[in-house]
Amino acid sequence: MARPPNSRSAAHKSPSALPSSTQSDNFRGNAGELQQQAGGKHPVLTTQQGIPVADNQNSLRTAPRGPTLLEDFILREKITHFDHERIPERIVHARGTAAHGFFELTHSLKKYTTAKVLTDIGVQIPVFTRFSTVAGGAGSVDTPRDVRGFAVKFYTPEGNWDLVGNNIPVFFIQDAMKFPDLVHAVKMEPDRGFPQAGSAHDTFWDFVSLMPETLHMIMWAMSDRTIPRSLRMMEGFGVHSFRLLNAAGESTFVKFHWRPKLGIQSTVWDEAVKLQSADNDYHRRDLFEAIEAGDFPEWELSVQLFTEQDAESFPFDHLDPTKLIPEELVPLQPIGRMVLNRWPDNFFAETEQVAFCPANVPPGIDFSNDPLLQGRLFSYLDTQLSRLGGPNFAQIPINAPKCPFHNMQRDGHMQMQVPKGRVNYEPSSLQGDTPRASLAQGFRHFAQADDGVKGRVRAESFADHYSQARMFYRSQSPLEQAHMASALVFELSKVGTPHVREAVVGHLLHVDPELAQRVADGLGLHTLPSAPATTEPVQDLPLSPALRIIDRMKPTLQGRSIGILVADGSNGASVANLRKALEKVGATVKIVAPKVGGAVLKDGTLLPADGQLAGTPSVVFDAVASILSPDMGALLAKEAAAVDWFRDAFGHLKAIAACKGTQAILRAGGIEPDAGVVDPADAPGFIAAAQTRQWEREPKVRTLA
Repeated sequence: MARPPNSRSAAHKSPSALPSSTQSDNFRGNAGELQQQAGGKHPVLTTQQGIPVADNQNSLRTAPRGPTLLEDFILREKITHFDHERIPERIVHARGTAAHGFFELTHSLKKYTTAKVLTDIGVQIPVFTRFSTVAGGAGSVDTPRDVRGFAVKFYTPEGNWDLVGNNIPVFFIQDAMKFPDLVHAVKMEPDRGFPQAGSAHDTFWDFVSLMPETLHMIMWAMSDRTIPRSLRMMEGFGVHSFRLLNAAGESTFVKFHWRPKLGIQSTVWDEAVKLQSADNDYHRRDLFEAIEAGDFPEWELSVQLFTEQDAESFPFDHLDPTKLIPEELVPLQPIGRMVLNRWPDNFFAETEQVAFCPANVPPGIDFSNDPLLQGRLFSYLDTQLSRLGGPNFAQIPINAPKCPFHNMQRDGHMQMQVPKGRVNYEPSSLQGDTPRASLAQGFRHFAQADDGVKGRVRAESFADHYSQARMFYRSQSPLEQAHMASALVFELSKVGTPHVREAVVGHLLHVDPELAQRVADGLGLHTLPSAPATTEPVQDLPLSPALRIIDRMKPTLQGRSIGILVADGSNGASVANLRKALEKVGATVKIVAPKVGGAVLKDGTLLPADGQLAGTPSVVFDAVASILSPDMGALLAKEAAAVDWFRDAFGHLKAIAACKGTQAILRAGGIEPDAGVVDPADAPGFIAAAQTRQWEREPKVRTLA
């Protein structure tokens, strides 16, 4: 493969051939434009000690692609202050839900690593997995448009391994230096305290408009990936490239990928909005009920393995966290499975106090020079020190390793252990049972040659911000592209600053001109703004169909929930027959009635209800059915909750099984039945329709950008 202009070879130029100002100018141009628009003079940015900052975009490293240096006091001060901004709630990922389970390896990676968790087949390793939203506080809701955290703590026989990722394989920024700025921008605006748990506001999109490196992540954030149907139906990604080290000290790069057994499933936007009012705890409740019912959520762990030589041929830099490696380029290799089978005994003690850190890896796994990962290795530990009150947070049961551990760390706030003996240092000769380092068993880092001089620089191979954003957008189905365009219109319509809206549309011209035009039309822009200058040509990378959702949705009712509406006089035999057919194929069935006490059926028996009609809207189900007498159907046609029950289900593209008695309600809701509306007596037909959404219905029920 011919090396593109932005390939990694550029990163190996001599310092004299790569002036630091080249990189800085690339990232300051847009900010300078905004300053001119805003007017006025800006003071020089300084540290807390008043030391002027020359570059607020890049961490200090040994070379453009080298490791970040601990001596970067500006980075440390900035992230330290950021990590300690809120106590005790997590600054990001505050809204979380977690469960216990196990990981079982099915294919050994012994050729690539010495880590037992990745070499010993058939051993069940305990895990604790926490899912979370990013932007909202701990008291926010489960279903906003947001990235989801996907963090797994493996209690391995060689110490804890924390694989701390997201349900998106890329991130907004390239350097940890920008993480405080990103989160400040996406959080509620500081002068007004809103919006909570939402990115549709000025400060976030202002940041996006000035940081083109965010564009790939923005495409993902505007996709259906960020409005998942269930935590059980999300993919997970380790995001960064890591290294695997074998017994000979040889390194292989690896990316980690979780794939749900139930398949990927998302909501539609109107449904996600209504879920926020229907059930603030929708995802948390869904996970809890699945585990309680014994329908244990399961994921397959796969890896992408590649060498340094393989990476040299990629048309992007894998150390850039805003880039992914398409499955078509490096296929996924399944190596194991994770099953979550136990709910926490106490939410605070476990879900809230669990402390993840990507620096927690067992021997045989090592880090790459990804500059965002390098910052995270410091930031997570620093955050836990503040949030959990001191350096002994690892003694909290949920954080403690399940293998033997020995060290010389003593005292400190909340010390729970009682160390014995005279010696608390190493080396010593006074006690024969004190711990010693082991060259044979200890953690080894990959030995990598330094290839440059230190400086606040960013590799030229990181300069292409649009090609993968274009690849992702163009890889989607036409319907998913319409969803993304509509999401952009919705978000930018909440932005009150015209030049910010226009600047984002200008960036979209580099992603796809048709997308930019659709968004401009949706915003009522009469002329397209100019596209910003680029330092690298935008590439037309091969498309990746694996990035779609709709085409890959699993046609199943396993893990899905069906609501059946009944009322006094309903035919009990019809209800029982439909329920039996649905449960046989794995669906969870819940009975909804006008009153929570249930309904007296036609034969005089009482059918208990799982929910009341007014408090159990159809948005909480994957499909709905109703078995009503004609008299009750006519009565409920005058009830707004009943009409909305079916109108929302139809508008959210769900299958509906509607008996003759329900037709009056459908007419009241203006619903014209289609192939997704069947008679409840046709159980096979309803099951087939309920296994997916009625996508062909969408153009009939809403206008997309």
